[in-house]
Amino acid sequence: MATVYKIHPVNPQRRGVDQVVSALRSGAVMLYPTDTAYAIGCDLNSKSAVQRVRQLKQMSNDKPLTFLCPSLSNIAQYAVVSDQAYRIMKGLVPGSYTFLLPATKLVPKLVMHPKRKTTGIRVPDHRLCQALLESLGNPIISTSAHISTNDQPVPAKRNSENLSLAELFDAMDGLVDVIVDTGEEPSDQVSTILDLTSDEPTVVRRGLGWEAIADLAVVTKTSEV
Repeated sequence: MATVYKIHPVNPQRRGVDQVVSALRSGAVMLYPTDTAYAIGCDLNSKSAVQRVRQLKQMSNDKPLTFLCPSLSNIAQYAVVSDQAYRIMKGLVPGSYTFLLPATKLVPKLVMHPKRKTTGIRVPDHRLCQALLESLGNPIISTSAHISTNDQPVPAKRNSENLSLAELFDAMDGLVDVIVDTGEEPSDQVSTILDLTSDEPTVVRRGLGWEAIADLAVVTKTSEV
């Protein structure tokens, strides 16, 4: 069974945050809320935990994993950020945007796209996420809590009706080591994915905050996934 930590969503208690971070440093996989959907996550630098996340999501190694960073300056440690990319991201972080960027050597191979050598990074507008990132000192893997078990999906959304918080926790108990309970109800929102690996910014997925991207008039072509 997973260990549940109840943490305030606006003023995260230091003790609870430190307990979760201690588990992450020991290789734990957690379920936690973000500013979009509930996510499955772990310490970016824990190879065994990242492998478990891939297994839970049934993701092949050629599919990159997104991770959270606390700030734009922190992103520059893990990705090559051009002047144009910096100008675009500066007006969008923190927020519900995932940026695809060329990865630096600090990004584990198990996380990045193996052929393109790119990675997906997000700066969340969520106090708990920021508290965890600050205390851990490493980025945190963030992939939506939508998995399959015994050939049956365990989604963050059932048909058109959201799972309740209790239902989500019950579905994930035993699959993760830690559940972070802030009392926030699950959401079916996803981040907007913006590819900044070339001179032509491309929207890969329209999600939360897409309208702001359109208004910026920096996207020259779009594709839905």
